[in-house]
Amino acid sequence: MTSPDIAERADALSSRPGAEWWRTAVIYQIYPRSFADSSGDGIGDLPGVTAHLDDLLELGVDALWLSPFQRSPQKDAGYDVADYCDVDPLFGTLADFDEMVQAAHDRGIRIIVDLVPNHSSDQHEWFQAALAAGPGSAERARYLFREGKGEHGELPPNNWESVFGGPAWTRVVEADGAPGQWYLHLFDTSQPDFDWSNEEVREKFRGVLRFWLDRGVDGFRVDVAHGLIKADGLPDYTPPVEADSMGGGEPDVPYWGQPGVHDVYRDWHRILAEYDGDRALCAEAWRPTPDETALWVRPDEMHQAFNFPYLQTEWDAAHLRSVISESIRAFAAVGAPSTWVLSNHDVVRHASRLALTAENPQGHGIGPLSPGKPIAELGLRRARAATAVMLALPGSAYIYQGEELGLPEAIDLPDSARQDPTWFRTGGERYGRDGCRVPLPWSATEPAYGFSPTGAAWLPQPSSWATLAHEVQVQDRASTLWLYRSLLAARRAFGLGDGTLEWLGGYPDDVLAFRNGNVTVIANIGSASIPLPQGDVIAATGPTVDGTLPVDTAVWLVGVQA
Repeated sequence: MTSPDIAERADALSSRPGAEWWRTAVIYQIYPRSFADSSGDGIGDLPGVTAHLDDLLELGVDALWLSPFQRSPQKDAGYDVADYCDVDPLFGTLADFDEMVQAAHDRGIRIIVDLVPNHSSDQHEWFQAALAAGPGSAERARYLFREGKGEHGELPPNNWESVFGGPAWTRVVEADGAPGQWYLHLFDTSQPDFDWSNEEVREKFRGVLRFWLDRGVDGFRVDVAHGLIKADGLPDYTPPVEADSMGGGEPDVPYWGQPGVHDVYRDWHRILAEYDGDRALCAEAWRPTPDETALWVRPDEMHQAFNFPYLQTEWDAAHLRSVISESIRAFAAVGAPSTWVLSNHDVVRHASRLALTAENPQGHGIGPLSPGKPIAELGLRRARAATAVMLALPGSAYIYQGEELGLPEAIDLPDSARQDPTWFRTGGERYGRDGCRVPLPWSATEPAYGFSPTGAAWLPQPSSWATLAHEVQVQDRASTLWLYRSLLAARRAFGLGDGTLEWLGGYPDDVLAFRNGNVTVIANIGSASIPLPQGDVIAATGPTVDGTLPVDTAVWLVGVQA
């Protein structure tokens, strides 16, 4: 991209107040420990992000969302925060963060910080103080400590299960050495849940928001945004056997989606509005329908919410058509943009997920002994087509690092290398999320495929990834990287982010066909090639043959007659 383009993008950060960039933005998720390692310790860091900003500029994204880099013992890869207002030395320093933000802003790229308000690390000073202070103290009131059931309090306060497997309660040993109260942790034992009915907790996070806003961040992605408030009395709850552990398929769960959570985000909305510019909040809220998800983005709450019903939709034209229509309707009803996402750090990469041959519940992951492993060639073909559909939809889209290289899930990780708490808490029954978190390949020939100068990598990289390395794909105009570049450039040029979707008739039921502005999008999800209408192809996910569109291929056209 030429320097005038950079200058124009950078100027847009400050010269368009009220333009609401988040309505149409393409946001790239960086999982810092796996993006690029500048220090050689095998763990990605903030200077590694800064070093690759020009690559992200060339890709054509509008903003970066960074998964947690704050101080943490890293028992859950940073989602166990010990200090919300500092950078963990693994990733650099606050000065490195400030340099990255400035360098990104100089290129017209915004920065979104991951915020984890549902729980802290057990190493957080507040939790350590709670353990020392004992029952009934103000320190324990910041978390959800409760007396146990049974004659001697030997049973958990209720029957809730952790998302990572096993009970959601752990009993502490009091200062006198006796078994004591229990504390709630919806995730790992090292991640105690805050009590958000406590005003001290709310004030703490107001300060955290302002700390990062004062450093120039453009917004926050809020982890487990549907989980802060628990139902009064903490009633027992037994989820259905087929239930999603994050609540994506369940409407009434006492620890997910409680009405009081919306008051928190109304409060945060007011704080962001105090700042110059256009800051945004994005909810990770696993809800079963677009209508329920849209509750998080009412005008005085958050600005975006991840569209998990869309992410979880199978590769099926009827189902996709339905969830796209319902999403646009539901989000528009509250004045918010639809958001679209296919992969992130918690789910099987869509280059593998779309070609699975057996059921794979969210959070289980894929490993050497999993049934129905994905078909690699089919998965990549479908992933490219699914991306072309997603990036043509009006609203905002999220890209997870490495999907622009067509990376599949890393399946054959040795058991000894795994680090996801899910793996340990289920005794190896679930592989967890390590497979989508393997460090990126930047070079085919350098140590650790260019991820780290020393060849160190916190998770082993598959040898097959050499052919998928960034430097290899840059040289190949037919590569997935170039497909993403061309789609993002066309999306920007044709204004698809703020366009209007119109479904097109006259196509088989197993074909997705719609128009957004001047662009016609056709995706063949059927079992046989279909004829293409007359028009100029501006992007295609695979070769078109004699005027036909093969199976699992998508195309963008202009000049198609209505």
